[in-house]
Amino acid sequence: MTEVDPERFRQLVADALDELPPALGDLMDNVAVVVNDTSPPGSLLGLYEGVPLTERAEYGGMAMPDRITVFRRAICRMCAGEEEVVAQVRITVVHEVAHHFGISDERLDELGWA
Repeated sequence: MTEVDPERFRQLVADALDELPPALGDLMDNVAVVVNDTSPPGSLLGLYEGVPLTERAEYGGMAMPDRITVFRRAICRMCAGEEEVVAQVRITVVHEVAHHFGISDERLDELGWA
């Protein structure tokens, strides 16, 4: 386990978001990204809650804000050093952002982002 200070961890999440291609970031709509210290039971590293962009037309284009949560302790618990934490944060952010765009877990697994 690698302990990463909550503020440093939030910065790692922000850095991972900044690393997204600008065109992709520009398309993100109505989504908040937050860090939570604890995760629900199980092995979740991140969680997307909301209506993917690909399904918003069904809601007349209007939907409540989406939420991406990145779970600090779960990620720290599985990593052997800060370098691994940085890599896992990036993978988790990309994975959850992909859900915002309507990409399934199965497709993410095919692409190596599961």
